[in-house]
Amino acid sequence: MKRGVLCEEEKEAKKQKLLDQIGDGHLPYLSPKDDTFYDLWRTCYSKLTLLQAKHINADLHHTVQNAFLSLLDNGCLFQDLVRLKGKDILTPVSRILIGRPGYTYKYLNTRLFAVPWINDELNTQYCTRNLLDTYKAFSDLNKFLYSQTVNELQKLRKAHKNDCFQHFDYKEQVKSDKRPCTLNNENKELHSLEPFNVTLINYMDPRDMPCLKEEPYFGMGKMAVSWHHDENLVEQSTVAVYNFSYQESAHDINGDDKDPATWNVGLKIAWDIETPGLCIPLNTGDCYLMLDDLNKTHQHCVIAGCQPRFSSTHRVAESSRDTFQYIKSQCNSALQNLHMDPDTGAAALKSLEPRVLGQTEEIHNEVEFEWLRQFWFQGKRYNKCTTFWKEAMTELENHWKQMETMTSLVLKAIENENLTVDEKCNILKNILPCLVERQNLRQEWRERCRSKLAKKLPPDQAPCCYPYWNDDNKSMPLSFDLHSITFALQNRLETLEA
Repeated sequence: MKRGVLCEEEKEAKKQKLLDQIGDGHLPYLSPKDDTFYDLWRTCYSKLTLLQAKHINADLHHTVQNAFLSLLDNGCLFQDLVRLKGKDILTPVSRILIGRPGYTYKYLNTRLFAVPWINDELNTQYCTRNLLDTYKAFSDLNKFLYSQTVNELQKLRKAHKNDCFQHFDYKEQVKSDKRPCTLNNENKELHSLEPFNVTLINYMDPRDMPCLKEEPYFGMGKMAVSWHHDENLVEQSTVAVYNFSYQESAHDINGDDKDPATWNVGLKIAWDIETPGLCIPLNTGDCYLMLDDLNKTHQHCVIAGCQPRFSSTHRVAESSRDTFQYIKSQCNSALQNLHMDPDTGAAALKSLEPRVLGQTEEIHNEVEFEWLRQFWFQGKRYNKCTTFWKEAMTELENHWKQMETMTSLVLKAIENENLTVDEKCNILKNILPCLVERQNLRQEWRERCRSKLAKKLPPDQAPCCYPYWNDDNKSMPLSFDLHSITFALQNRLETLEA
């Protein structure tokens, strides 16, 4: 958590330094109307590839675009109440995450839970047949974009080896992308390249976004999405984006220097004021690929057009700590220290080794705050889409309740006269920080659920403070509010060390 705050402070410092260097003016940027646009693209943005709509199968366009509209019609696109700089903000963009069963994606301190796309090995229940077809469409799009990514990386590798771009008519065939560059994953076999595991679907309607900020560095126009790197992705993995805008509108929110009806993607080299930016118009059905390490070395933004816009952003999300399988494994590891008597049902701890107890309390916090509270803070939105996550959360909640029992057993053990003073001190030092953090985070999440923004959300999306229980709930071994417990434990530790 401290590292996250530090990163935000570093970003703000870099942003302010860049704005100070610019002063009252703007940095130059190029668009297709500029003569040197394609030269700049080739030399400074060579790992960006545009796949024009006309080069993509018409049936795929039809299926995917109908799938976007199906998500909208079924109310499956949601604004997120995210945490930024210590404040809750309701995103102007509505989203849903679709991907491999059990995968999640975290951004701005918010964990999105992927609605599973079609998996023949998994008996996933969807709300309607229409939604099943919808998720299948994005699975098919994912396979297509992965194949295109492999093709484009092969071209980059070949171009790098042969250095053959000099005679390439780049402007006529943007799609071919035969440009020289250094591939950071050059030694990695492309046939083993990890496929995209999730896609983040975005929906933006400029008519619902009246307070869009001006792009600050280049004066490109109103930003629907500000400058950023996509976060929490596998290192040097490609991001692929499908663009779909529809429903003509005459509402102009941009300047006169480009077609106001068109959405654009802006790119710049991160924190660089020497290289002009790039502003690329996006037509319906166009796709762009940010290949290799482009997402790391460059930043991108989205400049709003006039029409509502959907995008499907396919990525290789970091999965080492962000899957249901991972957290279930963590829970199972913690519960190894719990013994349940098969005859009486009585619970007991197998070990009082301080390190083991501390690790269990860390996992206890992880499952509660990174999974259960993250899920229920988003209300009952997932009930519209699939039963997968409700069933998964029920399983995690059962594990979490057992860990509540384990915490209560540790507290009882500290009162055991058979333990030495040193043993009690070591146990307290290992578990107390986790209990203090648990108390603080419970209060923070409870306040977030009661915020003004939270109360404005539709009933099915309103945050739930869950798990929550009153002191008279006899099924819970400990209180929800741990203040008195942590206060007493701190005093006990000080007394023992005196």
